[in-house]
Amino acid sequence: MGIASIVFILLVGAASWLFARNIMRVRRNILLGKDEVINDRPGERWAVMTRVALGQSKMVVRPIAGFLHIIVYAGFVIINIEVLEIIIDGIFGTHRVLSFLGGFYDFLIGSFEWLALGVWVACVVFLVRRNGIKLKRFVQKELDGWPKSDANLILFTEIALMSAFLLMNAADWTLQQRGDEHYIAAGAFPVSSAVAGLFSFSAISSGTLIAIERTCWWFHIIGILAFLNYLPYSKHLHILLAFPNTWYSKLKPKTEIGNMERVTGEVKSMLDPSIAPPEMAAPRMVVGHEVTDRFGAKDVFDLSWKSLMDAYSCTECGRCTSECPANLTGKLLSPRKIMMDTRDRVEEVGKAIDAKGKWEDDGKSLHTRITEEELWACTTCNACTQACPVNIDPVNIIMEMRRYLVMEESKTRPALTGMFNNVENNGAPWAFGPDKRLDWTQQ
Repeated sequence: MGIASIVFILLVGAASWLFARNIMRVRRNILLGKDEVINDRPGERWAVMTRVALGQSKMVVRPIAGFLHIIVYAGFVIINIEVLEIIIDGIFGTHRVLSFLGGFYDFLIGSFEWLALGVWVACVVFLVRRNGIKLKRFVQKELDGWPKSDANLILFTEIALMSAFLLMNAADWTLQQRGDEHYIAAGAFPVSSAVAGLFSFSAISSGTLIAIERTCWWFHIIGILAFLNYLPYSKHLHILLAFPNTWYSKLKPKTEIGNMERVTGEVKSMLDPSIAPPEMAAPRMVVGHEVTDRFGAKDVFDLSWKSLMDAYSCTECGRCTSECPANLTGKLLSPRKIMMDTRDRVEEVGKAIDAKGKWEDDGKSLHTRITEEELWACTTCNACTQACPVNIDPVNIIMEMRRYLVMEESKTRPALTGMFNNVENNGAPWAFGPDKRLDWTQQ
């Protein structure tokens, strides 16, 4: 085993270990949320995941962006089958070890090349859409700074990886034509052969071509491993979380808002004295911190783990915000920002836990990031959940935060305060009791 193989094994091992550690950190952060059992109707859940996450059904609602995204998605998944061959070649020092597949191998490499070209073009178009055309949903305030840089960095990285892949194959193909040792004739190269002609590879010495091929080979695999470890820090974690997140989708009608069990239990016991009122839930321990059960959500610990998974699954595409009637009429609410703020708060809490080994209250909460004006602007129409490509539910987070404001802090909008008082005093949202409701018929 040569020194290159040893370096390669160490590199892959270190990258795999680091990725596993980062994924476990994300998992820990998601499980900071309250427990929620979601395992009903499994057949329907598999169908939703297949249709929405695998089939990209909600992406193609906007055909151009949807088509380009499918190309990038397919390219990301299919081209990386090639990583299997790279790993084998890297460990054993071989070259195109899967070439024994013959004609099928030619088909694979040819398909990879056309997909690589498609991904390259799609990413260029996405860059122009984000930075040239400047669509409204890509220039809103919540994307200022790192979110915008994150999106552009990924696009540039994918362009660089696809360029390296095609240049590597172009050099390989040229060396194959020359019959150079080690570069066996294998594979079909419909795109990279044209690249070789474009850059006059035939006029370059074999030594230089080998250097180009090896450099691109190492750049490609290191780039993939770096991309893999960048995912847990990026919005592109949705590449992995889209599948479980859609499996755990809300299957009830989108506009159906869940009741609070404690409140439901209290109402039942009031209507039927034989039913005992529910007991207060005992505090739960979360990484050394006692979390008291409360009405609604003050911080991420009060949301369910599914809401926190939603936050980590957000693609920041802004389709939710572009469909939100509150946002469209100039209100401060942006469902995308709700999800980004939730994820940022979870990350903030997670970093504090990593630093101290446990959670110590920092005096902040979700309400530090998300204002009351944003929360009360929501009409609960669920246009955002309908538009989301990975079935995220911002409305649930908004409703839980509203419940905290009303039931724990006694903070409401003036119109709601009047309605609440009327319900309490008159049994109806109007300023008169049930004995007066039919008085108008006597006029």
